[in-house]
Amino acid sequence: MAGPVYQSYIRDDQEPVELTIGAVLLGVVLGLVFAASSVYLALKVGLTVSASIPIAVLSITIFRAVQQAMGATGSQILRNNIVQTTGSAGESIAAGTVFTLPGLLLLGYALPWTKVAAIALVGSMLGVLLMIPLRRRLIVEEHGLLKYPEGTACAEVLIVGEERGAQARTVFMGFGLGALYKLLNSGLHLWTEVPRKAFESVTARGRQFFGEMQVEVSPELTGVGYIIGPKVASYLFGGGLIAYFVLIPAIKLFGAGLTAPMFPAIVPISEMSAAQVRSNYVFYIGAGAVTAAGLINLARVLPTIVRALVAGLGGVTRGSTGRTTADGLVPRTMQDLPMSVVVIGVVLCIVAMVLLPQIGINLIGALLAVFFSFLFVTVSSRICGQIGSSANPISGMTVAAVLMTSLIFLGIGWTGIEHRVLALSIGGVVCIAAAVAAATSQDLKTGFLVGATPRRQQIALFVGAATSAVLVGFIINALNVSAQTIVARDYPGVKVDTIETGVTETLRTGQTFTVAHLYQSQGAATAGKYLVDAQGAIKYLVDPGIGGREAVDYTGREVRKLDSPKAQIMALVVDGILTQRLPWGLVLIGAFLAIAMELLGLPSLAVAVGVYLPISTSAAIFTGGAVRWFVDRRHSATAATADGHGDADSGPGVLFSSGLIAGGAIMGLLLAALAVARLTNGDSYADALSLATRLGSLSESIPLAIGAFAVGVVLPLWLVAKRETR
Repeated sequence: MAGPVYQSYIRDDQEPVELTIGAVLLGVVLGLVFAASSVYLALKVGLTVSASIPIAVLSITIFRAVQQAMGATGSQILRNNIVQTTGSAGESIAAGTVFTLPGLLLLGYALPWTKVAAIALVGSMLGVLLMIPLRRRLIVEEHGLLKYPEGTACAEVLIVGEERGAQARTVFMGFGLGALYKLLNSGLHLWTEVPRKAFESVTARGRQFFGEMQVEVSPELTGVGYIIGPKVASYLFGGGLIAYFVLIPAIKLFGAGLTAPMFPAIVPISEMSAAQVRSNYVFYIGAGAVTAAGLINLARVLPTIVRALVAGLGGVTRGSTGRTTADGLVPRTMQDLPMSVVVIGVVLCIVAMVLLPQIGINLIGALLAVFFSFLFVTVSSRICGQIGSSANPISGMTVAAVLMTSLIFLGIGWTGIEHRVLALSIGGVVCIAAAVAAATSQDLKTGFLVGATPRRQQIALFVGAATSAVLVGFIINALNVSAQTIVARDYPGVKVDTIETGVTETLRTGQTFTVAHLYQSQGAATAGKYLVDAQGAIKYLVDPGIGGREAVDYTGREVRKLDSPKAQIMALVVDGILTQRLPWGLVLIGAFLAIAMELLGLPSLAVAVGVYLPISTSAAIFTGGAVRWFVDRRHSATAATADGHGDADSGPGVLFSSGLIAGGAIMGLLLAALAVARLTNGDSYADALSLATRLGSLSESIPLAIGAFAVGVVLPLWLVAKRETR
């Protein structure tokens, strides 16, 4: 059933400036900035936020200024649309990449940036290509039925900007404040990044632990909380409270009398800190809860999936060239790239997966990747049209794809160490394709509403995706190295699986060791990257910065790890099925926790992610959500909608929060680059960068950290957000 006929803002017979080199280049630059911030954010909390509206606002402001400076006139809306289309394509790659590929690090494999870039490129190309034949069916024929809320909101911003102009000052303010705060906090260490307070007492029976409260005083996490709204932020924080005030205290209580380690830990529970209990036990409970919740959410939308597949196949069989006019010409607003481009592009993607050593997917795996990509591209687009990108269960789809792939491998006997890499690589292609398809759908909806030319948008999507794919690989590699820790380990009798001949690492002690990998746990030795001596004996664990658990290295250096929760789930699924060596008891506790939450009517996925993440992360997100709640209550005329998010998707609070996210994340990336330089070149300038040594204990003051966070982030967000929306 088709929706009503819609007259776009720019008519078919009008051809204002649209696909220009300047628009594409500006879109590429903005896309790279927001892609970088999205990678950083996804690695920290497993969440991303759409950058379409901030990019559109920035584009409107920049082109209006150029137009006024040159004394030019004419419509700029389609050129602004190309900018946001190009930029959002690059930003969307981050989620699909980060949700899967870092899982290889957790299984002991290397993750060179070239592999990430190659898989990101193929996955993003499939996401754009497979949406071309679906556009007319989903975007045009079902207009009015499929709303694509983010795309519709972005079109409104572009139209208002065309008529009245738009100010990007709010975004720049947030960006500057986020970057400055991050520099003072994480760079100069003027106050602690994670103030924490443990609740415990000492009795005649020993020390009793009741819980631990932490909050990461972070501008980017606060911005995320404001954008996702108070409801989701509250569920995340509620999950954190379950982990830190229920699960960890219970494990500490019942394990206090144990004198020997309990699997999978290597030290007794009585000797563990709260962080160690989380990494050894609650980690698996949270992973089981997230996996089960993702599959439950996927099952819930199963009828939609079936309908989407039927409708998608119907759209493909009818073609995508669009209706013709009386003279036989296809209107400008109905012109897609031809199906020959789709077919040739998909074939080239298959060839690249098979032939490029950086990807390393065999023919059967490549065919599975294309099949699952088409399946979930169709589903992802349709679900986005109904409930928006923020509620799109991409991670659940990817878990399903990885799960089905692993079961197929298990059935045909592909259980070797190389098959885990193959399964995760296939999952990476599928997840990236689904994520890019979601953003592409929103962009094409925006273009449909404003009167853009689809084939020009599709060209811009290819350019934006290709440029960001390379950047994502560099960023993931840099962040992993910057937070990497080397920890002394001694596992007598354990033999590594692979020794990288000629690849060595010299420690600051002057000792040189050979790099080796262990792909399956052996006793207390977990899968991972190790340093071994000339006899092949393990001497050090190289704990990855992404998903690692050892925060302090052999020099005493302490770092903040990037949890990468979604990638850890994917690694858990693959490793659990193909090796069958997981602490299933803990995983099943988490799974039934998710089922219980569903029976109680709670959104299990949001709460499960909160259980999985450090409470310091969810507490910062909750702070931003609380600010949004107060703002929505203040503006009763534009108060929160039924889902609790409010309707001011382009209001000052959202724009300022987008700036906070981008500024904090970009500064975090710059500081990570400095950390990599310090690891490479020594500590000669470390004390010059940090003032903590001069401030002494003052920099660890909890009131100072909370006060700086309140004055430097929360108060400015409140003051900006409470301004009336346009």
